[in-house]
Amino acid sequence: MSEFQRTYEDTLGMIGRGADQNGVRQFISFRVGTEDYAIDILAVREIKGWTRTTVLPNQPDYVRGVLNLRGAIVPVFDLRSRFGQGPTEATAKHVVVIVAVGDRLVGLLVDQVSDILSVADDNIGAVPETSIRGDHRYLAGIITQGDTMVVLLALDTLFDTLTLPGDQPAHETAA
Repeated sequence: MSEFQRTYEDTLGMIGRGADQNGVRQFISFRVGTEDYAIDILAVREIKGWTRTTVLPNQPDYVRGVLNLRGAIVPVFDLRSRFGQGPTEATAKHVVVIVAVGDRLVGLLVDQVSDILSVADDNIGAVPETSIRGDHRYLAGIITQGDTMVVLLALDTLFDTLTLPGDQPAHETAA
């Protein structure tokens, strides 16, 4: 079993906490650029419209800055930039999805929130290994529903190597 397959199975175990008795899990899907992504709905704390962030110096391009969420300082990450697609020109049409990553709150700048997906375990497949050297650590799987495919993100690994600016425990401001 490859390291990626173990990570994939570990991620399914983590997101399985939200599965019902029939093995159906719920995810929130959103769009970044032309692609659809999803995350475990249990990680989502809030969805809010884009508001300007306070920029912090000497941060990677994908760190948009921090915002004040009812007294909690929350770092906001531009997923388009994180995925190597260039920075998002954020407008009032963009949204920030506030998620719990471990014991921290993090904001994800996305183009739009699309849907809530109820997905059977059988419809979550592994991300295929490619010969191209890429960072697949933060990809938990591929959701298939009919002809539609949605990339399932593993939030814990998407941010596991990052020192998050303005770290704020998630339990202090969870909605």
